[in-house]
Amino acid sequence: MKRKIIREAVHALAGSKVMIIGDLMLDHYMIGSVDRISPEAPVPVVRVERETSLLGGAGNVARNIVSLGGEALLVATVGTDEDGARLDRLCNKAQLRTKLIRDPARPTTKKTRIIAGTQQVVRVDQELAVPLQDAELDQLFNHLQMVLPDFPVIILSDYGKGFICEEFMGRFMDMVAQCDPRPLVLVDPKTVNYDLYQGVDLLTPNTKEAGEGAGLPVKGQDTVIRAGRALFDRLCCRNLLITMGGDGMALFEGPDDVTHIPTFARKVFDVTGAGDTVIATVALALAAGMDLRTACTLANYAAGIVVGQVGAATASPADVLEAVDELPEPALSQW
Repeated sequence: MKRKIIREAVHALAGSKVMIIGDLMLDHYMIGSVDRISPEAPVPVVRVERETSLLGGAGNVARNIVSLGGEALLVATVGTDEDGARLDRLCNKAQLRTKLIRDPARPTTKKTRIIAGTQQVVRVDQELAVPLQDAELDQLFNHLQMVLPDFPVIILSDYGKGFICEEFMGRFMDMVAQCDPRPLVLVDPKTVNYDLYQGVDLLTPNTKEAGEGAGLPVKGQDTVIRAGRALFDRLCCRNLLITMGGDGMALFEGPDDVTHIPTFARKVFDVTGAGDTVIATVALALAAGMDLRTACTLANYAAGIVVGQVGAATASPADVLEAVDELPEPALSQW
């Protein structure tokens, strides 16, 4: 793909609109050092030197949209607790439009990572992974009814915390089908929920998730193709993008139309959030009117940037343009 086309695509992202619906969580980091073992148990004692909180899950997808110059509407649930209020403040700081459904029956999902130096010692999860209650679902769909026509592309960001459930998907896909024009629905999947994603426009599993969904181990080109075909048979999705880490991406525009897009990572420090960056970039590019191959090629550049940073990072248009200029033109191939 020509460098000129990719550069034009980066500039075209500005101002395009994407809605993100799904599991919002607070990523809480406690960072310090270890210089002794506890006398109470054979575990390290971490002396905390600083703490920080970031938008996680669907919130990180939305951050990526805004970082690339798009407009994001984040629709999610939080508890009526201090962590929910903190998420609200972080969304405002990140310049996200939000519709946060406050559910008094569930705590805000929070992941606390305790880190010593550069090593994660333990992760502590606080969550209640259950579907929304009826009143909260009704509130959600009343809001969606009003805003859906404004968004050409919708991301469902499923982290298995209960928001994306059978009742939600049934009502949501019915509502989407009634829209004219119908928005595109992209899903970052969770293996346990695969059967809920019938008929979506694009699914973006990594190789592990694709293998789990297809019921076979995925290790190379042949098994990626077999897994992709199995997912088409299972879900009747319109397109499929399997991300393969250092081996790039396999874009299926049908069971027998597979394009391999090579990776553009210059260095890999941390793959945290790379899947969020991929689906955010693809969605924003589609909202800007690009074809799927161009959108996925752009996403590969953006993902190559964030894996070169530590933590859940984002890429800016300037970052992507720099990578496009520095790296060779991507050689897409048919599998």
